Amino acid sequence: MGVAGKHFPSHVQKAPEEESDAVAPLSPPSDERVRKESRFGHLLNRPEFAAISGAVLVFAVFAFAAGGSGMFALDGVMNWSQVSAYLGLLAVGACLLMIAGEFDLSIGSMIGFAGMMVAIPSVYFHWPLSLSILFAFAGSMALGALNGYLVMRTRLPSFIVTLAFLFILRGLTLALSIMVADRTIISGVGDLAQNDWIANTLFHGVALHGFFTNLAHMGIGKLLDNGEPLVPGIPKVILWWFALAAVGAFVLAKTRYGNWILAVGGDANAAKNVGVPVRRVKISLFVLTAFCSCLFAVLQVCDIGSAAADRGLQKEFEAIIAAVIGGTLLTGGYGSVVGACFGALIFGVVQIGITYTNVSSDWFRVFLGVMLLIAVLFNHYVRRRVSQG
Repeated sequence: MGVAGKHFPSHVQKAPEEESDAVAPLSPPSDERVRKESRFGHLLNRPEFAAISGAVLVFAVFAFAAGGSGMFALDGVMNWSQVSAYLGLLAVGACLLMIAGEFDLSIGSMIGFAGMMVAIPSVYFHWPLSLSILFAFAGSMALGALNGYLVMRTRLPSFIVTLAFLFILRGLTLALSIMVADRTIISGVGDLAQNDWIANTLFHGVALHGFFTNLAHMGIGKLLDNGEPLVPGIPKVILWWFALAAVGAFVLAKTRYGNWILAVGGDANAAKNVGVPVRRVKISLFVLTAFCSCLFAVLQVCDIGSAAADRGLQKEFEAIIAAVIGGTLLTGGYGSVVGACFGALIFGVVQIGITYTNVSSDWFRVFLGVMLLIAVLFNHYVRRRVSQG
């Protein structure tokens, strides 16, 4: 017979578990997903925090050590801004690729090779300079796609594949320049750039010349004896840097493609399982780094007026340093385009600023190494904070 119909005596006490509804409920445990975080803790978790802090510190040091030397005059500002801009172009591409978990060590060699793709057809084969520039971009981006394809197809580390292309492209640059021109430096591109409307508008010279002339006449900046301003305008590489950085930062932070980049770098297999086109994302980023290298080369060739086989030497390491100083993890999945740009700014300020002081320029590489080590240690600390919640 079931127990449903039984009646228990009134003096029998209920089991403790039956009284649970009479006991005051305990407060629920705190949920780490909704815990409050201090404003400083929030800033500390931002990937670009270290680079911005480092830039402020670097500016403060040079303001004290070289404040009256002309470093922060208009011409001095343009000098270190131009150096920062050239590296910043490479840092944007390198940063996004590193966030996706890959490296491109062929960046520097691509600069020299792309420069020759501009100079040789225009100077020796008499192509229009704009056509030579288009040829250089197409060739560089095709090589970038090949880099990415080989990495994805062979599953070899990108470090190995792009290291091979570093030597291949540098060797091709030297061999082709000797074979065609019998020299490793090809001049005459500057005159062609002045006479080519597309090259002159997009890549050659400076912008806002009239504005800077008016500033000089108002006493902001110096005037030369011929009436021209000492600073004729903003170098176009700076405008390209700002535009590329703005697009890169927006894509990474506000678009689905940016989420794909972060997901691919965080865990490629998990990203693939949820439908992220891992192969397409990574190959496209290799194409981007090649585009940035070619843009660097085109701007440099049009500005200097010549191409050289040794251009871009060690620029791949400088771009990686700028990205790491900017908060990008070497393991991928975390980083900031804005931070990489501040890393490039630190590089440019130190490289040019050290010439305004009494410190030997031999210490520049030492500073870069120290900054890289500090950035890696800080990024490791931030990563531990993020992983531990």
